[in-house]
Amino acid sequence: MISIKNVNKWYGDFQVLTDCSTEVKKGEVIVVCGPSGSGKSTLIKCVNALEPFQKGDVVVDGTSIADPKTDLPKLRSRVGMVFQHFELFPHLSIMDNLTIAQIKVLGRSKEEASKKALQLLERVGLSAHAKKHPGQLSGGQQQRVAIARALAMDPIVMLFDEPTSALDPEMVNEVLDVMVQLAHEGMTMMCVTHEMGFARKVADRVIFMDQGKIIEDCKKEEFFGDINARAERTQHFLAKILQH
Repeated sequence: MISIKNVNKWYGDFQVLTDCSTEVKKGEVIVVCGPSGSGKSTLIKCVNALEPFQKGDVVVDGTSIADPKTDLPKLRSRVGMVFQHFELFPHLSIMDNLTIAQIKVLGRSKEEASKKALQLLERVGLSAHAKKHPGQLSGGQQQRVAIARALAMDPIVMLFDEPTSALDPEMVNEVLDVMVQLAHEGMTMMCVTHEMGFARKVADRVIFMDQGKIIEDCKKEEFFGDINARAERTQHFLAKILQH
């Protein structure tokens, strides 16, 4: 579903990504972790061309992002993205947040878009809040709306960029629960997250990054199970996060 081939990216003279390659099969859940500044958010944003890269290629469901002929807005409409800070339209109701792109990008009728929106709000447990504005909801509720909004576009892949890191600890689980449900339904997912419990529960594979490079790309059982077989940098990272 996603093929990342030798992707390199620079900001000026600073190389943010170095020869990053991995594959994500249909229905796989991949967790990308690593210290701050390791390039994990940049890598995931390259998958839907929110971040341009200078070398290599990313192919999503047969479509090459590096190909100048590729219609990037069309591709993005098929790749759902959930950000750290919700990115909802504050001046629109929850309902309008969920229907606007369906109508404008996918050409659905208002009735069709509204029906889809209500189904998804029910799925994330927020149908009672359809008429409210984002500012009237908690952070956890807003993030669940953001997930519903991404799903409204019938994506073939969902990308999550630290979806819980801006939330109060009490709200983290309500967002992770929705993500776990999606994973169990077979959605292809790439998630940048520090939530190792989530990784252990639903990830098929874990990618560990440091200084713009993919250091580990292995099954979760290997990643968490045989720590001594991991690279030294990974061992150091795991020792820090698993001791609490």
